Amino acid sequence: MSDRMKTYKTHPMSLVFNILTKIAVVLTISVFVLIVGYVVIKGVPYLKPSLFAKTYTTENVSMLPAIVNTFEMLLVSLAIAAPLGIFCAIYLVEYAKKGNKFVRVIRLTTETLSGIPSIVYGLFGNMFFVLALNWKLSTLSGACTLAIMVLPLIIRSTEEALKSVDDSFREGSYGLGAGKLRTIFVIVLPPAISGILSGVILAMGRIFGETAALIYTAGTIAKYAGLTDSGRTLSIHMYSLSNEGLYMNEASATAVVLLAVVLLLNGLASLVARKLSKGGN
Repeated sequence: MSDRMKTYKTHPMSLVFNILTKIAVVLTISVFVLIVGYVVIKGVPYLKPSLFAKTYTTENVSMLPAIVNTFEMLLVSLAIAAPLGIFCAIYLVEYAKKGNKFVRVIRLTTETLSGIPSIVYGLFGNMFFVLALNWKLSTLSGACTLAIMVLPLIIRSTEEALKSVDDSFREGSYGLGAGKLRTIFVIVLPPAISGILSGVILAMGRIFGETAALIYTAGTIAKYAGLTDSGRTLSIHMYSLSNEGLYMNEASATAVVLLAVVLLLNGLASLVARKLSKGGN
């Protein structure tokens, strides 16, 4: 403690930064607790079995079809975005030459895409997937739009994870006679898997919470939807209920379920990432 005080006296700015950091941590935790607490208090009293009925009606406003559609949308979106994003990042880090103009264009494009509002993605998805390709309002149109939305996030997080792996790992593998592809998949990817999954987790959160883009591409029909059918996700279900103004209590209950699902999936994904990271080490 005395050594720390001596450090603060010698470098007073370190004390200021330490205090600011602690304030930021407290504010972040407080905001999180406030948001979660408000959603839980407002929504839990209105959770009832009828909200999980098999079929949606105007009497029960069941969210079960929306829950099923949400997981379907998540799986299809990640099935498209995750492989594309991960392999694109592998190319940028492991294969592309440093200073390559093509690589600069790709990085500039991904950074630009990450800053575009979701409503713009929705309009693009509506004009391209729904109208030009004639996929109509469907799960597939919404999933492809969401895949484009989360692609920059997965690429950037995978890039950073691959860059964090020390070059000595690669050099040692090459020295033992391993090829480029074997080195990447056996030596580089296992230590980077935790960082890659972190990006996928963030992408999952964005897919679950997206509303604006899906209104224009997936539709708002409250029914179980196949790949080529229109159907609402959980976030659209909550938006529709609150927008009508007749089911505010049910919308609050839907918010609790949406929050619980996101927290549960994030927790499971983080657990898997830690297990895989330990296995890789």
